Amino acid sequence: MLAFWGFATIIIILILLMTKKTTVQFALAIIPVLTALFAGFTFVDITGFASEGLKSILATGLTCLFATLLFGALFDAGMFDPVIKGVIKVSGGDPLKICLGTALIGMLTHLDGSSTSTYLISISALLPIYMAMKMSPLTLAVIVALGSGVMNILPWGGPTLRAATVLSMDVGELYRTMVPMQIVGLLCAFVAAGLLGLQERKAVSYVKGGSGIQLEMGKLEGADELRRPKLFLVNVAFVVLVMVVLIAGWAPSAVLFMMALPVALIINFRGVDLQKKRVEAHSINALGTTSVIFCAGIFSGVLTGTGMMEAMAMGIASVVPTQLGGVMQYLMVIFSVPFCFIFDPDSFYYGVLPVLSQAAAQFGVEPVNMARAAITGMISVGTACCPLIGSTWLLVGLTKINLGDLQKKTFPWAFAISIVMGVTGILIGII
Repeated sequence: MLAFWGFATIIIILILLMTKKTTVQFALAIIPVLTALFAGFTFVDITGFASEGLKSILATGLTCLFATLLFGALFDAGMFDPVIKGVIKVSGGDPLKICLGTALIGMLTHLDGSSTSTYLISISALLPIYMAMKMSPLTLAVIVALGSGVMNILPWGGPTLRAATVLSMDVGELYRTMVPMQIVGLLCAFVAAGLLGLQERKAVSYVKGGSGIQLEMGKLEGADELRRPKLFLVNVAFVVLVMVVLIAGWAPSAVLFMMALPVALIINFRGVDLQKKRVEAHSINALGTTSVIFCAGIFSGVLTGTGMMEAMAMGIASVVPTQLGGVMQYLMVIFSVPFCFIFDPDSFYYGVLPVLSQAAAQFGVEPVNMARAAITGMISVGTACCPLIGSTWLLVGLTKINLGDLQKKTFPWAFAISIVMGVTGILIGII
């Protein structure tokens, strides 16, 4: 019966999230409690399970909160303005260079882990150039989506945060193992941008060595009075230092970002009032994501504590052909991007992945390997294929393209990049 109640919990949550009948927080925090009550557990027992789940993901939630606030403040300070302006200036009128620059800008603007801010900044800056060059806005959308999608693997990005929550492990520890995969993915995104740039060259009949078109970038998102151009090198050095400490594992990710945020605020914004305003400006996005993570802790704690997760895993393992059990992580790589068409990130990572991971564990496949396999495509490089997240519709709206066209053109590239990252993970022994 535990397996029945476990599957019932997953199905109800999936239905509620896909039909948008409730908030993600309600679905993750309340439904497991209700099904556990029906399964015969006392409310005291259930709250105990939930508390254990919250403890296991506390560090992940704090990492998300403070990393989002940190990079939001650095964007306000204009840390990335010179890079973006330089890329656009160097690109000139060559579609190939413009596409390569687009990939770089998409990656850089996603350092805060928010697809919404990425699309707002990069599309707003680049769309006038694409239109002036008579280049396809669809190409712009695809390149930005691929570049920012691979960057979404960062510790404060959606898929890695969610996977770490499900695994009850430090998100920095999970990310460090995937750095080689991300580097390969970023290189693949540049290759895809270059090939798309060559297509655009033909489409606009570009003549190499011609006069081209010199374009200046318009005003970036944000208020001019917040920009700190003289602190550009200081901010870059600071971010590099933070990333070195994170990747080297010299400090827990939550502690690192909790320390980094006030330092960045003091460096860039004089006066307590201004620092508080910058935190408040980005707190809505930060708290929204963090609240989902904590509610997922309740979901994970209840399903694990009641034994539903184990019962579901054993049930799936009993029907999976033996010859497929040991290769479930490879199948996950293959289906990670296609899953984007039918699952939103919360439904997949908090509902589907835990069950599949536990089932794979019955055949000797480590759950963390399943998580890494999923991250190669699911709401990373395949983000733009998902119609169930708001940022996809924002991208469609900003570029004035059709969702079907975006999915059709993005999928082959996203699928190929995901497979290459997956193979990289397999070769280095982490998948």
